[in-house]
Amino acid sequence: MKVKEENELNDFDDQHHDYQNSSDFTPAEIPFSCSESDEHLSQEETERKPAECSLTCPDCGKSFRQRYFLKLHATVHSGEKPFTCLQCGESFKQKSNLNTHIAPTAEKPFTCVECGKRFTHNERLNTHMRIHTGEKPFTCPQCGKRFMQKSNLNTHMKIHTGEKPFTCHHCGKSFTCKGNLNMHVRIHTREKRFTCPQCGLSFTEKKVLKDHIRIHTGDKPFTCLQCGKRFTRKDNLMIHIKIHTQEKPYKCSDCGKSFTRSGSLKTHERLIHTGEKPFTCPQCGKRFTQKSNLNTHIKIHTGEKPFACHHFLPKGHVVGTEVLINK
Repeated sequence: MKVKEENELNDFDDQHHDYQNSSDFTPAEIPFSCSESDEHLSQEETERKPAECSLTCPDCGKSFRQRYFLKLHATVHSGEKPFTCLQCGESFKQKSNLNTHIAPTAEKPFTCVECGKRFTHNERLNTHMRIHTGEKPFTCPQCGKRFMQKSNLNTHMKIHTGEKPFTCHHCGKSFTCKGNLNMHVRIHTREKRFTCPQCGLSFTEKKVLKDHIRIHTGDKPFTCLQCGKRFTRKDNLMIHIKIHTQEKPYKCSDCGKSFTRSGSLKTHERLIHTGEKPFTCPQCGKRFTQKSNLNTHIKIHTGEKPFACHHFLPKGHVVGTEVLINK
């Protein structure tokens, strides 16, 4: 039983590791189903003492044998990150993950030979290497889709069960995981906390900023093992790999056309079959089938013109039969 609980804790760590989430821990108290009294024990002893009855999460019904693991699990629903890095401001769910984050290079002896990223544990390195190799050892028993991490499989399984425990208080839309809800909420708040130091462009997610910075650096850490082509983003590599595998798992229920990405299927359905336009301009109310078209349209209102010609032509320069007049 102890091994099982430790595995649950490891799964929890893995679920948030790519975003560098985070064993001292003091989340808010939640009600337990166990009536056992532990008033004579210290707080730490009470948290880690095995219970004689099952402790159940009031949000999703998952059961645990120790209060410590129930409290740890509760942060999945609350999103609480009480441990903050004083250097960069990033917050973590667990103190151990904060310690890993701030560990100096000397304490990260395991280095990825592909991109140079360093890790404190060999297990973390092995998990990271799947980004480069494309290995997906965890398979969904319902549809056969494969995943690099067990935590991602667990999140995916909610698609089949229909479980969406995280709800947006702005519009009522529900999500299978807290991270997706947090990203969605920024659509309403238009919050863009992460700014590129090179060009000043801002983003809602730190991961997107990291991907963007590679445009400036030219770094392409993700390599296709079939043809050697390199990519700045992992998801672009995953899409590319389907060229070799001929995999098109997303099929239109109306015409039978198949696609490599779920987003491409949704766009196809809106353009060809449903005519749905879910993206609305907050300034004038015009609606669009694709978010990218909305983003382009919004620049009409903001006056933003981010794309400048690097070959600026001087006043009076002749192009064909026209004379450019630069004001």
